Amino acid sequence: MIEHLVFFLEEPSAEDFLKGLLPAILPIKITPHFIVFEGKQDLEKQLTRRMRGWLRPNSRFIVMRDQDSGDCAVIKNRLIALCAEAGKPEAIVRIACRELESFFVGDWQAIADAFGKPSLAAHDRTAKYRIPDELGSPSVEIKKIIPDYQKRDGARRITPHLRPERNRSNSFQVLYRTLCQAVD
Repeated sequence: MIEHLVFFLEEPSAEDFLKGLLPAILPIKITPHFIVFEGKQDLEKQLTRRMRGWLRPNSRFIVMRDQDSGDCAVIKNRLIALCAEAGKPEAIVRIACRELESFFVGDWQAIADAFGKPSLAAHDRTAKYRIPDELGSPSVEIKKIIPDYQKRDGARRITPHLRPERNRSNSFQVLYRTLCQAVD
């Protein structure tokens, strides 16, 4: 029986995102924990030690990292190897295609609702945003449309409005399904 869901995260905005998403998914008996690193290099440098040091029983581990410009398979395999080295080969690794903001660009209605700008929802019908995981830099795309966009504030504002049934980001869908299955 899982009692603790432990997230190892590249950056604080990922924690903000999960804090907005998890209440709709997690049963009350499961406590989420967030171990936030100072970027991807810090995550990879400390992951094995920090994961090995987690001693609470009935814990499940999820590692989240942005792909950025790297090769998704290479990144995922490297993180899986670090989890195995920590003695936790069952840890789940999820990569956000390009950036966490791909999850947001996958649901323009959520962005529109979060910023009180209904016209932003029309971006869903724009060819450029139909496959958000293929955008080079989703955060830059959001910033072009919302010039004062900040990663942490954006995650806090947008996440409560995200709806899996309308989100076009495949990496969001994979993460969402993983979270739902992890607590079953």
